[in-house]
Amino acid sequence: MAPRTTKVNAGKQKPKEEQREDTLQAVVLADSYERRFTPFTLERPRCLLPLANTPLIEYTLEFLANAGVEDIFIYCGAHTEQVEQYINASKWKLSTSPFRTLTLLRSTATSVGDAMRDLDKRDLITGDFLLVSGDVVSNLAIEPALAKHRSRREKDKNAIMTMVLREAGIEHRTKSRGRRPVFIIDPKKERCLHYEEMTRRPVEGRYVNIDPELLSTHGEIEVREDLIDCYVDICTPDVLGLWSDNFDYQSVRKSFLFGVLKDYELNGKTIHTYIVRELYAARVRSLRSYDAVSKDIISRWTYPLCPDSNLVRDQAYRLAKGKTYFEDGVVLARGSMVKRRSVVGKNTSIGEGSTVGDSVLGRQCHIGNNVTIEGSYIWDDAVVGDGSVITQAVIANEAVIGRNCTIEPGALISYRVRIADNTTVAGDSRLTTAIPSNTDTGLQTDTNLVGKGGEGYGYASDSDSDSDNSVDSSHLIYTHPSATSSASSISTLHSEDDSGPVYARDTSRRESFVSDHSDESTAQNRDFHLEATASILDGLSKDDSPDVIHLELLSQRLSANANDHMMRSALVSAFMKRISNMMDGGSAASETVKAVFGKYGDLLAKMGIADKGKEEKVDQVDFLGLVEKECKGRSKGESLLLFVAKECYVLDVVEAEGVEQWWVAGDGQDEGVRRLVKEFVEWLRNAESESEEESEEDEEEND
Repeated sequence: MAPRTTKVNAGKQKPKEEQREDTLQAVVLADSYERRFTPFTLERPRCLLPLANTPLIEYTLEFLANAGVEDIFIYCGAHTEQVEQYINASKWKLSTSPFRTLTLLRSTATSVGDAMRDLDKRDLITGDFLLVSGDVVSNLAIEPALAKHRSRREKDKNAIMTMVLREAGIEHRTKSRGRRPVFIIDPKKERCLHYEEMTRRPVEGRYVNIDPELLSTHGEIEVREDLIDCYVDICTPDVLGLWSDNFDYQSVRKSFLFGVLKDYELNGKTIHTYIVRELYAARVRSLRSYDAVSKDIISRWTYPLCPDSNLVRDQAYRLAKGKTYFEDGVVLARGSMVKRRSVVGKNTSIGEGSTVGDSVLGRQCHIGNNVTIEGSYIWDDAVVGDGSVITQAVIANEAVIGRNCTIEPGALISYRVRIADNTTVAGDSRLTTAIPSNTDTGLQTDTNLVGKGGEGYGYASDSDSDSDNSVDSSHLIYTHPSATSSASSISTLHSEDDSGPVYARDTSRRESFVSDHSDESTAQNRDFHLEATASILDGLSKDDSPDVIHLELLSQRLSANANDHMMRSALVSAFMKRISNMMDGGSAASETVKAVFGKYGDLLAKMGIADKGKEEKVDQVDFLGLVEKECKGRSKGESLLLFVAKECYVLDVVEAEGVEQWWVAGDGQDEGVRRLVKEFVEWLRNAESESEEESEEDEEEND
């Protein structure tokens, strides 16, 4: 379109164009234009829902502040007044805010496409900008991706967008249960050639349609199904022009990305990728990912975005033993217990004999006597009566659960719903008191659902055209794997175990917290690995003494009944991550390995390697195998493996026989990450041979 060309060219002639990098702008899509969080979003905007007792948008704004963004435009949809009221009262509007401007944009948009076209008309974007969803939780440093984007842009003005993607394995709990993204990438140019969303069906129904021309025109392509798309895009103003020129574009990926790539021959525009392998990045795009990301925050994978960082001005959380967090004024009655990985908000009281585990309790909640709460999220001002049992459910603000009630896994109880005494709420229930949009009078209370004397009725959601809102994708709690591979966090740790859990399909519930009990031991092993690794890494980062880390690790081992392999795995993961972090800070690889293993290497002997003097070095072989996995794909992975093997040999953590048996167990392969270790293995063999010869000579002399 001629007007569009004129507008873009005029923008390029602005005298301030050369300084556009000085001001980084961001557009936050606070409304997803989806219904995945109903019935809660009937009364509250999704971006203000509490995630570990902190409004979801706070995590996104913290990410942008750390990225150096100066101007932010927040696109609101439903409940704009609530978003505006919250932002205006937040720290982001103070004079100390890192943002130069923070503007809320009102719009009648019903899709992302409508919002982007509206943004183009407003002419607010002056240069490169970040396009992010309002549900992003990330501690990534965006500067390297931004520098790569700008460098590419200087060479090629048609490179209009860079997608920031997180490598996390083919199967991961934060991925969609319905359709999953598949990126076809030219690895040399980091250019995305094709995008498709593939259904999770039996193998015979899973395939990707690739244009044969891509295979003939590109010497190498990668089919990446192992990437987590957290919807963080670095865009040029040309992106807005493409949205405006194509009214068929409604969503960022399924229509815009797919369409631009498909029409490359017509528009000549290219879209690139920046793939990160460290730190944390995820979207809270469904109830299932809400649960997964909450657990990662509590387990400190998102550090510094943790409860005790107190992102909101009036928060005052303190970290306690077992990854529990408490605010001031929490009252714990005699015999009550708050178990590991839990958060309890200000002025919440828990009655006698009650137990809370793997759960988040908001502020001013009143939990009665002999209550059991497991794997659940209970928001501010909720009341739970004596003797009730709540398992893997979400209970919103001011909801009241009567005495001796049972809330089954998967239940969603929205604002101000009242459950009568002695009532069982089924796991597929979505209860609300909100007035439906198609009526002015509301609905009658359904006593079959909330009991006699209760208040609320069932909510039947409209079908959402987005397949990610299907039964498969909206489960609150992921089921644990039946596969043999272990699951690692999406966050800081990178290893071959990052493939994550394989999710079993369960179409029996609209929303489900239910885990696969047949894989309970696998789930417990995974939880131990995540918690133990985070604990060790935290101690290493704080420069705690080996004795302090050993004491904490011993407590975790006893409580989880962890075996030696589990201990070795956690120690290796934490050590290698600490080494990588120090190298990122400019430290040399060899010196970093010496510093970490030199001070903390004894932990391996105490907790994981117990085969010294034995003929079969099972522990040592397993240890070196774990190190090898951690080094694969890492920057300077070959050197790291060599330095670790040498240092552990010098420190007598492993013996020459252990190194030899590990090398032979890998069929003596000297390719890939093992390439540099070959010379060390040969040196050990020669040293051993010389030692034997000297011993024989000494014996002959004695004779």
